[in-house]
Amino acid sequence: MRNKRRLTWVGITLVALFFSGCTVPRLVQRTENKSVPASFYDSQDSTNSAKTIWRSYFTDPNLSSLIDTALYNNQDLNITLQDIQVANNEVLARAGAYRPFVSLGGGAGVDKVSRYTSQGAADDYTEIRPGVRTPTVLPNLYFGPTVSWEVDIWRKLRNSKKAAVYTYLASVEGKNFQVTNLVAEVANNYYELMAYDNQLDIIKNNLIILNNALSITRQEKEAAKVTELAVRRFEAEVFKTQSLQFEYQQRIVETENRINYLVGRFPQHVQRNSQSFVDLTPIKPNAGIPSQLLANRPDIKQAELSLEAAKLDVVVARANFYPSLTVSAFLGVMSYNPLYLLNAPQSLVASLVGGLAGPLINKNAITATYKSANSKQIQAVYSYEKTVLNAYIEVANQLSNIDNLEKKYNTKNNQVQALTQSTSISLKLFTSARADYMEVLLTQRDVLEARIELIETRMQQMNAQVNTYRALGGGWK
Repeated sequence: MRNKRRLTWVGITLVALFFSGCTVPRLVQRTENKSVPASFYDSQDSTNSAKTIWRSYFTDPNLSSLIDTALYNNQDLNITLQDIQVANNEVLARAGAYRPFVSLGGGAGVDKVSRYTSQGAADDYTEIRPGVRTPTVLPNLYFGPTVSWEVDIWRKLRNSKKAAVYTYLASVEGKNFQVTNLVAEVANNYYELMAYDNQLDIIKNNLIILNNALSITRQEKEAAKVTELAVRRFEAEVFKTQSLQFEYQQRIVETENRINYLVGRFPQHVQRNSQSFVDLTPIKPNAGIPSQLLANRPDIKQAELSLEAAKLDVVVARANFYPSLTVSAFLGVMSYNPLYLLNAPQSLVASLVGGLAGPLINKNAITATYKSANSKQIQAVYSYEKTVLNAYIEVANQLSNIDNLEKKYNTKNNQVQALTQSTSISLKLFTSARADYMEVLLTQRDVLEARIELIETRMQQMNAQVNTYRALGGGWK
């Protein structure tokens, strides 16, 4: 009776210790905030330009051709496509983890058992067949399939596979976001290249005017109407404008090569019609309502899917505290002589083993894994909220930028017209000795800068149009 009681208490103690090993540390998790403002600058229009495909949004055939080539040849995008394939392979790997593993194999070995053991003593009196006893040195050969299976009683393996699926989907959205940025980057560089062409033309035309003014100044000097100082100042202005010309020529080369890099080709001429740049009319994209960003922006969807994967990683890490059930089985043939392997059923051998095991003492590793998974889940929450906040601010900034750039362009255009008129006036006054040569120089310098800034403003307007489209989540469809 005492022995039975002791065994009972030992059993109860072991069961208590076993289930105490299943306890999980309590951790505080944070829920993401998915609320966004109701509108952009009190606009209730739900029409959204992000739903427009990029072929319809960018109507320039040269630009469309560049974007097409970039989407096919861009190395960074192709690397991302391989990352997606890697994520897909991870899904397949985790899907196979909760299915039975079957392997086929065999082996051979030699045993020499001591005669002073129970097995040796039994073999000494056992006849393999009449008159033939078991040999002292006994070969052993076997062949057959082995099955092993971890029974997913806590859905740890299924949740792990589901987390891999979310990670795969997040990588797809990451690719979409990369496509959005690639389309925008090609368009921005294309408009920048056209702007540099126009600015270079302005510089060349200004050089013609300055050289004419220099020629007139030399004539005036020969007539003793001006000094050598005026001639030298005009020459210096010509040299300054020529150096500016070389600067813009280098900008054109670098911008062309940047576009060539994006489209995945070696340096070559980029086809464009720069003469039409000044006639481009920037359009204000329809921003819709902020809640549409959650569906249109790939980076928001990527952050949301990554958050779901992080949540499941916490569930998987939590399941490590619970016992796991494994089952293994073997069915095959075994014999000490290869000639007897096919002598069924005497050579048949089978085994079936099930095991239930869980962590009991020293759970530091799985505890650390669980806490790390929880911290990463909280990080994913903040990352999601940060992405949503950044998306809203990007759209709001670009909408304001479009309005202010339109006003800036109109004002700058008025300045250019006024300075253009003053250029011819100052040159006439200088010829008639009614104005100083410095007035001509300063006027020429001002009109050059104003015209360059006007083209720069037009480029900024086109870039704002592209960046608003990107910020809204357009370009990847």
